[in-house]
Amino acid sequence: MSGATLDRDAARDEARRTAQRQRLRAAWNLSRGWRYFANVNNQVVGLWYIITAFAFFLFAGVLALIMRAQLAVPENDLVSAATYNQLFTLHGTVMMFLFAVPIFEAVAILILPQMLAARDLPFPRLSAFGYWCFLIGGCFVSGSIFFGAAPDGGWFMYPPLTTDTRLSGIGTDIWLLGLSFIEIASIAAAVELIVGVLKCRPPGMRINLMPLYGWYVLIVGGMILFAFPPLIAGDILFELERLANWPFFDAARGGDPVLWQHLFWIFGHPEVYIIFLPSIALLAMIVPTFARRPILGYGWIVLAAVGTGFLSFGLWAHHMFTIGMPAISQGFFSAASEAVAIPTGVQIFVFVATLLAGRAVYGTPMLFATGALAIFVFGGLTGVMVALAPFDWQAHDSYFVVAHLHYTLIGGMFFPLMAGIYYFHPFVCGTMLSPRLGRWAFWLMFAGFNIAFLPMHITGLRGMPRRVFTYPENLGWETLNLVSTAGAFTMAAGVLVLLWDVLRPGKPKAPRNPWNAGTLEWVAGDPTEPWGIRSVPPVSSRYPLWQQEGLLAGIDAGAYYLPDAREGRRETLVSDPLDATPRQVLRVPGDSFRPMVAAVLVGGCFILGTFHFWIAALLSGLAGVGAILAWLWTGTAVIPEKPEKDAGMGLTLPLYASGAASVGWWAMFITMTGDGTAFISLVFGYFYYWTIHPVFPPAHAGGPGLLWPLLAVAAGLAGWGAMLAARAANATGRVAGARAALALAMLFSLAGAAAFLLGPWRTGLDPTHHAYDAIVWVLVIWAAVHNAVGVLMQGYCLAGSFAGKMTPTHDIDLRNVTLYGHFAALTALTTGAVVALFPLAS
Repeated sequence: MSGATLDRDAARDEARRTAQRQRLRAAWNLSRGWRYFANVNNQVVGLWYIITAFAFFLFAGVLALIMRAQLAVPENDLVSAATYNQLFTLHGTVMMFLFAVPIFEAVAILILPQMLAARDLPFPRLSAFGYWCFLIGGCFVSGSIFFGAAPDGGWFMYPPLTTDTRLSGIGTDIWLLGLSFIEIASIAAAVELIVGVLKCRPPGMRINLMPLYGWYVLIVGGMILFAFPPLIAGDILFELERLANWPFFDAARGGDPVLWQHLFWIFGHPEVYIIFLPSIALLAMIVPTFARRPILGYGWIVLAAVGTGFLSFGLWAHHMFTIGMPAISQGFFSAASEAVAIPTGVQIFVFVATLLAGRAVYGTPMLFATGALAIFVFGGLTGVMVALAPFDWQAHDSYFVVAHLHYTLIGGMFFPLMAGIYYFHPFVCGTMLSPRLGRWAFWLMFAGFNIAFLPMHITGLRGMPRRVFTYPENLGWETLNLVSTAGAFTMAAGVLVLLWDVLRPGKPKAPRNPWNAGTLEWVAGDPTEPWGIRSVPPVSSRYPLWQQEGLLAGIDAGAYYLPDAREGRRETLVSDPLDATPRQVLRVPGDSFRPMVAAVLVGGCFILGTFHFWIAALLSGLAGVGAILAWLWTGTAVIPEKPEKDAGMGLTLPLYASGAASVGWWAMFITMTGDGTAFISLVFGYFYYWTIHPVFPPAHAGGPGLLWPLLAVAAGLAGWGAMLAARAANATGRVAGARAALALAMLFSLAGAAAFLLGPWRTGLDPTHHAYDAIVWVLVIWAAVHNAVGVLMQGYCLAGSFAGKMTPTHDIDLRNVTLYGHFAALTALTTGAVVALFPLAS
């Protein structure tokens, strides 16, 4: 073949690749100007999340500095007791709910798709909706302090002081409803991330080849589904007591404030590991890169992470050793608290062993990583101490616990996050941070932190209680508090150095893959390119850039999957959860203001309800539901113009999938798992009351009877059966029969909702009289609301059928709603059994 022919072929190939890049760029182009806030791309939404979470972190840090200034000397009057209460409540709330958990989701949304060689996560508009919920709820809760209306009952909000509206103002309602809204964002992000890890991996990336960061995201996403719903359930009971005088936590009327502690700490202690594990995941990416070798004990660290997540749910009551629980319970929770140190220690030892086995080089990320390990190990040792009940009785509610908490969270979350900022900054921004400023930032933070919190162990052992706004002289606390205050301001100086390093102009441009890492996120050459990855490669190793020769060149040349966007649509691959066999080319929706509008309207419902503007809140909520339906109607389950397309490398894949093959089915299943956890938490409350009352139900209450609950269950099961019939009829082409079955399902579901509510109403249960009456009402309302939501979903499917959006071969909505029906039927059956049969059994 002549040289001229070769030149022509090369020119033709380059022209083809240029055209492909242009079409990809057009399809994934980021909105600019006034439409910038309509973006849903993970690169933009993840960056928004990170910036917002850090803004809340800086806000909470300023609150902490004011508190430390107040405690620097005895008898200080810098702030009043009331202001101090608001300061420490908001500091803890913002750090835990608005920084520590959201920053994990922010980082994951930003970097996970690139690690998995995915163009985007499967539900980009859900990510955007979650972000706007987070921003609105966070500003609502944080801004309350500027109006003297901030919550002041502690970030744990223990009743009965906080449930009595005469003793606590509107700040408690702001805390409850604002954080409930924020929790929507957390669960939305968890659904997005879990489905992304399971269904959007590149061909060949079996689950045992997945980057460790993906494993941690999967584990923590699952933990969120089981940890956050009990708090949501507790918030519902809490707000009903404040709003409607239902006595869930009022001991005089059959309630018990300890129930709130159980529901809160079932969330609160796993949350510590929800915060810790994603940060350890960052170290799991950084350590092998700087050790210049694959991580040792991949299987062991995965098992250890799973074990840590599992055990974290079995030790919540070690926060409650002083409430007077039985000795056998104290022994169980103490043993569980000690046992969780084993899988945690395995992860630390794996990192150390990897560094020792490799040819370690040290840079700023490793400096922060090393500091993180040192601080966290110290915090873990004091954790073992407070896990022992006799010691906990002495240290409980003292500054020793404050020191332990911060050593655990700062070492286990903050310093790894700082390491991640220096490590991933070139990936996100395309520039390098200063090693010199990085060393200054590290040593100021490391020294300042230890100067601030190490003395608090001694302050606590000398008897200084938590949450006091001042103290008298001559108690031996003066010098220790002054040193702690100096350390806090030193640490703040380190944060300012980091902030300047990130924001300063003129940073040098980063080379591609500046750390010589082995994982796929470093394939990206120019972070301004919106498509994530040029073409999706087949993967056969855990560190493809190290172990698959020529991979980078093939990706850049568009030699692999989805090298083009010929139809002008945003597309990514969907694969099997275990072996990552490609199954679908998923078309993801583009930029839209609908997620933002939906978040504003739903947020308006929560915010207006806080101030008892009930009509406005109802209208805002209805408008929010309408916005969500419009978003779904126009952006999901769109019937493609052709059944399949060439995905590259000779592979043809369908453009549409329904049932368990679709990402929507997985999202529904995961969402309903979280919903089921909240429901189980309410059922737990019912049986908790049974354990504390010698007679339950009380003598005054005969229960809701048998008739109405049984009718409700029968109607609910009939509605479920009608949904199954609708799915079967639609699948066989009997569209008219499917529509009739859907209409019948709506009628049965409405009848079931009405029957549930009629039970306690017709039998005279007064929810303000006794906790039994109140918990029965909550359970039947929960079941009735789920029936009503089912009616809305069934009506959506019926409308889709008439509009031609649902056909026998395009039935993803119907299959997803049928899956919801399974959970709704189980909820109805459980509710009926508990409220109707359990009193008979007792």
